[in-house]
Amino acid sequence: MIEEDYPFPCPHCGVDLSTRLDKSGGSKQKFVQDCEVCCRPIQIEVWFKGDEVIYFSAEVGE
Repeated sequence: MIEEDYPFPCPHCGVDLSTRLDKSGGSKQKFVQDCEVCCRPIQIEVWFKGDEVIYFSAEVGE
């Protein structure tokens, strides 16, 4: 397992957050993480090329 912290702002309240990315979990990943401050869901999508993040999105979740 190759993990890395990835910083991003909450799309709801704007607070700075980070998430642990597991590079060994596949080249395209999608998951939901709740904001630590406003507790609202964040839909995260990340794509890897090798060990490099080539796309990252943190959008309002449902």
